[in-house]
Amino acid sequence: MTSTQRVPFLKGHGTENDFVIVPDPDGRLDLPAAAVARICDRRAGLGGDGVLRAVRAAAHPEARDQADEAEWFMDYRNGDGSIAEMCGNGVRVFARYLLHAGLVEAGDLAIATRAGVRRVHVAKTGDVTVSMGRAELPEEGVVVTLGGRSWPARNVNMGNPHAVAFVEDLAHAGDLLAVPPFSPAAVYPDGVNIEFVVDRGPGTWRCGSTSAARARPGPAAPAPARWPSRPPGGTVWTRRRPEPPSRTRSMCSAAA
Repeated sequence: MTSTQRVPFLKGHGTENDFVIVPDPDGRLDLPAAAVARICDRRAGLGGDGVLRAVRAAAHPEARDQADEAEWFMDYRNGDGSIAEMCGNGVRVFARYLLHAGLVEAGDLAIATRAGVRRVHVAKTGDVTVSMGRAELPEEGVVVTLGGRSWPARNVNMGNPHAVAFVEDLAHAGDLLAVPPFSPAAVYPDGVNIEFVVDRGPGTWRCGSTSAARARPGPAAPAPARWPSRPPGGTVWTRRRPEPPSRTRSMCSAAA
């Protein structure tokens, strides 16, 4: 991608987690990390938390093995240009884009990601439900430090790694413009999504990751069949599939 190349794009957001959507069905666009970072720059670029490149799975070397299950691959890049495995809000926005562009019809579809195929349902009302898959809870924990405070964080993997810190007030998370330090760094050699979570009542959280909120350390409590998380941009509902206790899966639903 050159500085003078004309590239069509759209903007979209899921509960204010915003993305630049770049259609590239045949996988011809070279999108290096530096170009992604420029695109996502909120002052000098278009601004966004990341880039969603829409590529046919058969046209992308990382997704060809998923092409039998999913026609479209979500090539997701973080705002700094780094490659990411998955993004729950991103896959909902990606599905809404495919519907908006006339590339799929409302109903059930499969989307290829670096974390595997994700099953999605796009309702005619606009709501998008994603089968997020199995939540992995590695034993390694970390400590997140910010503004002179430190919190133990739970290690949660939903196809991409999260460190989940429960805080008394979201103001403790600061302006979220800088990456909070965490230790030990070896737990996440390839980087991590850090989540700050606040209790808003029984079974309700304000945070940026729905399944992560269910992983709060402490005595286990009966999990409701359906519970809300309230990030700044809206409400995301999560429900647990009726499966054996050793296989926890979740479904995430919201309007993108």
